Amino acid sequence: MNLLLVEDEPSVVSVVSRGLTEEGFTVSVAPDGLIGKQMAMENEFDLIMLDIMLPGINGLELCKIIKEQKPNTPIIMLTALGTTENIVNGLDNGADDYLIKPFKFAELFARIRTLLRRYSGKISFDQIITVADLQINLSAKTVKRNQHDIVLTATEYRLLEFMAKNKSKILSRIDILESVWDIDFNLGTNVVDVYVNYLRKKIDKNSEQKLIHTAVGMGYVLKEK
Repeated sequence: MNLLLVEDEPSVVSVVSRGLTEEGFTVSVAPDGLIGKQMAMENEFDLIMLDIMLPGINGLELCKIIKEQKPNTPIIMLTALGTTENIVNGLDNGADDYLIKPFKFAELFARIRTLLRRYSGKISFDQIITVADLQINLSAKTVKRNQHDIVLTATEYRLLEFMAKNKSKILSRIDILESVWDIDFNLGTNVVDVYVNYLRKKIDKNSEQKLIHTAVGMGYVLKEK
């Protein structure tokens, strides 16, 4: 899932970006309100986090602008302005939630999950696997890379799902044969290599960052750099 963080404090950017990336999200960062506005208008984000005290356009104004154009995008305000008046003002401008600095990452993550479930209505986190900009929806059995749909055959999808569920783990050809095909293939067959190449052409061909890697003499692994 793709999140946008509009924040000018490097320390906050570092903690939030690192934590959310480790949880499987793709995080884009805007250092001021003007860039944040441009990114929010030109891209589709599953959730946006806004500081209030921003250069260019403050977070309250930006929140109002985004909500007018994209009312179904959840927004969390992250700010040191913690008075009741500030909170009410943020909510009146369309914010869905308001988190006061300093905050613990665990609290932010919990609020993000709550908002995403509220807006999606039916998608739960264990139904979506994210590897870099690759998203696999286990419920709908759909695949996207950089927000573009990728059409896979049933076998290609099963192979990708198995590799994604074991991301960063080297999978031998025997592991893949037994789990994806569930048939006792002749171990000399190159069916695994053939289908991994099919996947590469669809998943990695048009992307600078390659996700499907060969572990020479051992098998294959799906991972980020």
